Amino acid sequence: MDTGILILRLLVGLLVAGHGVQKISSHLGGRGLKGGTEEFRADGFRGGAVTALAAGGGQIGSGLLLAAGLLTPLAATGAIGVMTVALTVKWHNGLWVQNDGYEYPLVLIGSATALAATGPGAWSLDAALGLTPYPLWWAALALVAGLGSGLLTRLVLHRPAPAPAPRAAAHGRR
Repeated sequence: MDTGILILRLLVGLLVAGHGVQKISSHLGGRGLKGGTEEFRADGFRGGAVTALAAGGGQIGSGLLLAAGLLTPLAATGAIGVMTVALTVKWHNGLWVQNDGYEYPLVLIGSATALAATGPGAWSLDAALGLTPYPLWWAALALVAGLGSGLLTRLVLHRPAPAPAPRAAAHGRR
């Protein structure tokens, strides 16, 4: 069981961290902070570079903590939060990723929640430091706090789409 949890932790944690690296640098195929800023603005978010840095930093931090199995419930909360924001951005495209849907963020949210529920396993920094086992209620708290922080971020930083311009009246009749 510990081997499976280690593999899941490394996969999910490093993917979340890598996603953050792309937001703020040119590594891993990213377009640098300028590209991350443009992406957030194109998705309707305020804050520009500050928003990109906060999102990228949150993804890197929570992803690396999750991969290391350190402060696992907190790491899961961070990953759930940033992936909830991503899910809200892709929501209008439907579930499936081939349509730019929210399938991938949903898988990461579910995986982070599962890691909060199972704990980081024996091969983790939490175990080495004697912080485990975490009570199961930590998983529920991580899920609620992560979803809540992601939705709050969306509410506070997302600009509503501008109302469509009124159509001009038709000039001629047939």
